[in-house]
Amino acid sequence: MTVSDFVWSRLGEWGLKRVFGYPGDGVGGLDLALERAKEKMAYVQVRHEEMAAFMASAHAKFTGEVGLCYATSGPGAIHLLTGLYDAKMDHVPVVAIVGQQARTAIGAHYQQEVDLQALFKDVASEYVVTAMVPEQIRHCIDRAVRIAATTRSVTCVIIPNDLQELAYKDPPLVHGTTHTGVGYAGPAKLPEQSLLHQAADVLNAGKKVAILVGSGALGATDEVIAIAEKLQAGVSKALLGKAVLPDSLPWCTGGLGLLGTKPSWDLMQECDTLLMIGSSFPYSEFLPKPGTARGVQIDLDGTRLSLRYPMEINMVGDSATALKALLPLLEQKKPGSWRKEIESNVEAWWKTLEDRAMQPANPINPQRIFWEASKRLPENCIMTGDSGSVANWYGRDIKMRRGMMGSLSGSLASLGAATPYAVAAKFAFPDRVVLAFIGDGAMQMNGLNVMITISKYWREWSNPKLIVMVLNNQDLNQVTWEERVQLGSGKTESTQAIPDFAYDKYAELLGLKGIVVRDPEKLGAAWDEAFAADRPVIMNVYADPNVPPLPPHITFKDAKNFLTMMATEPELGSVLKNSAKELLASVLPSKH
Repeated sequence: MTVSDFVWSRLGEWGLKRVFGYPGDGVGGLDLALERAKEKMAYVQVRHEEMAAFMASAHAKFTGEVGLCYATSGPGAIHLLTGLYDAKMDHVPVVAIVGQQARTAIGAHYQQEVDLQALFKDVASEYVVTAMVPEQIRHCIDRAVRIAATTRSVTCVIIPNDLQELAYKDPPLVHGTTHTGVGYAGPAKLPEQSLLHQAADVLNAGKKVAILVGSGALGATDEVIAIAEKLQAGVSKALLGKAVLPDSLPWCTGGLGLLGTKPSWDLMQECDTLLMIGSSFPYSEFLPKPGTARGVQIDLDGTRLSLRYPMEINMVGDSATALKALLPLLEQKKPGSWRKEIESNVEAWWKTLEDRAMQPANPINPQRIFWEASKRLPENCIMTGDSGSVANWYGRDIKMRRGMMGSLSGSLASLGAATPYAVAAKFAFPDRVVLAFIGDGAMQMNGLNVMITISKYWREWSNPKLIVMVLNNQDLNQVTWEERVQLGSGKTESTQAIPDFAYDKYAELLGLKGIVVRDPEKLGAAWDEAFAADRPVIMNVYADPNVPPLPPHITFKDAKNFLTMMATEPELGSVLKNSAKELLASVLPSKH
């Protein structure tokens, strides 16, 4: 057994069964060993190492397992970084195995020699190590997996290419060696009893309780519902926690923040008590003003407590376990005006969204694309969203149902995550329908290359249905709107306009199905056709770039900047026309 054979075997003992990566001479020994280990370690060959890291991150998000990726030395290792930072910033565990030049060349300014310890020092700050002898590799692998799982972080093992082909040796039982083992049972999950009682006292005293859930509450749907019913609370969802609750619940106010909803804004501004569960939602200005609400927070990671709001009670624990323990300590609140107001706001908001989606645009209102999709989503489907304006419509207009999953690049908010996330979802759950919502900027950045990976593997999936919907507006749209509203500047066409591309024809070139939509009245039929396809689909939907992704709350500064940008806006007529329609749809009676 070589060192490389041991690496894949040991990772398999830890329960890691799939690796996303790209070969190279810096990992030649690992490549050969991976071929020998293919019955136990599935290999997904990507087109670019960044996609491998995104897929490992998404695998961790969708399965709860440790994600695994690998890359060669030098450029391959560097390419991993964006995807690894995605995992780091959304607190999911990923192990990266990286090659390096031969030990005898390290420090010689050798070809493709990069100081990988320094390169990965930040992204894998919990653990990055360079293995130098065969007797060391066991504890390197064991520690990398255990630390990633324990700290929900990125770890990295660097293996020089000459070491990879040496015979593996167990460490001798002598001074200067260590003897590690496999296995990790997970963190302590239950907060101290005294803290639970203190938390219950705060929540029982509240008259207007608001709950915010994040990805840390994804396994606690029943418990969140039970707590919300007992406290007669409204519940808002951070974007990564979109699947925690179905949007059919009348007191579920949807997303929070710039991409969120008005009912969530109202919930946070008017509550007197805030219970935050499994979230490090970044924007404090969308939470209650400090001092206006008492706070209780539950998180697995104590470093995330009181990070965005000064909480009164801070509890370290698993969301479901802590909520189960908290529930019997809570008093049943009676239905009252607080709950009625929340439910009234939610009902009105969904009508507003529909009215906005049905406003005419040139050629298609982007909201209507998601509105039509939402009505047709299959049970238990998995959705991925990219960064950009597409995230607004995914976050607001898609009605999540119980059993569905959804994710995106949250804290890093990187372009180009939707398609690698979709591939990872499809490998983890090949029987489920997967949808990727992506803008044309992200599709041109790396989505096109991921489609080649999809064309390579789709026949292996028990259910081949994977739909990539490209929002084709020929504009880097989110940034364009940020320039208008945050900087008071009109669209800068030299930086924001991007070329048109026949994404549907590209799909056919790859042996996939392509659908193009230019007429809003044909959207429904196009979605039906995509869901009925016998292979992956690219939907190329031409959308109006000048429909504003209105935030839930418009500040005086936003309004002032919007007026200022008119002097330099090259598409002023369309921008004003669409903005007026969207705002009027928020205040006029519904026609639908």
